[in-house]
Amino acid sequence: MNISSNDKHYCFQSENISCPKEVRTKVAYAALYCFFLTAILVTVGGNLVVIISISHFKQLRTPTNLLVLSLAVADLFLGLFSMPLAMVRSVETCWFFGSTVCIMFSFVDVVLCAVSVFHLVFIAIDRYHAVCDPMHYPSKITVSTVWMFIAIGWVIPILYSSGLLYFRGNSDGIEVYNLCPGDCMILLNALWGLLDTLFTFCLPFSVMISLYSKIFIVARQHARAIHHLVHQKLTGERKRNAENQKKDNKATKTLGIVVSVFILCWSPYCFNNLFTSVSDVSSSRLVVDIFGWLAYFNSAFNPIIYGLFYPWFRKALKLILTLKILHHQSSIMNLFSVTH
Repeated sequence: MNISSNDKHYCFQSENISCPKEVRTKVAYAALYCFFLTAILVTVGGNLVVIISISHFKQLRTPTNLLVLSLAVADLFLGLFSMPLAMVRSVETCWFFGSTVCIMFSFVDVVLCAVSVFHLVFIAIDRYHAVCDPMHYPSKITVSTVWMFIAIGWVIPILYSSGLLYFRGNSDGIEVYNLCPGDCMILLNALWGLLDTLFTFCLPFSVMISLYSKIFIVARQHARAIHHLVHQKLTGERKRNAENQKKDNKATKTLGIVVSVFILCWSPYCFNNLFTSVSDVSSSRLVVDIFGWLAYFNSAFNPIIYGLFYPWFRKALKLILTLKILHHQSSIMNLFSVTH
């Protein structure tokens, strides 16, 4: 079917007030839905594996993994709620779900973004103590401390997002969700746009970059020390300390990649929001969609990173898919043993 460029389509019948709708061919619709559905399935499935693995296997219930578990819960919610609605909006170029769902969708989006940022900051703090102060790590980063981090990582984003959406991001109190029937957007004025970018992006990532810079300097020193001792006979406590330090350095490297991918995925979206808030130039719908979905894809990338760098993740996935996780005492299985 050929679509004339002169024919203008709208989301609803009232052409004078309804948002314009982009009409695509059936092949384009099918391709886009398949692409986005694949991303959603990877996000939901991958993060479910992380959640089930850490919840089920006692060996994985470390303070660091509890933070990873909570982060996976946020990514799972994003895949279950935000991404399907965003998929329909992106493919159909219209919002068909009404203003109430629009407000809920916007609220969940802002909350989950902030939750992810807070958790990555706490993961950086955890790794800093594990690598830079290993002697005091067990006493400083306890399970109780991590649960406090998790509580803070959820409560503050919820309060912040509630305040942001209550004031509509605009000191004049102007409704900003539906510019026309068939649209769902949050528009922030210059002040709120700047504050939001500083709070949810610039300040947290400055902290993370500062911590990881110190972490990798110390980790390199540890790596050289371990390499120097590799040909020596290590016994007892020295051998255990070297093995634990090597394991911590590997975990730190993996979680550093998680942080780096998060920055790459979210920075275009955050800076585009800041740019549109402080200037009179608005980005095209296509640009907003691309940056938005790049941010969403970060939730799918995390389980892929774990799968590439964590052998325990691959082993847990195999046990889940083969249903061996249902066997008696499967929760105490050793996921770190080498199998041939």
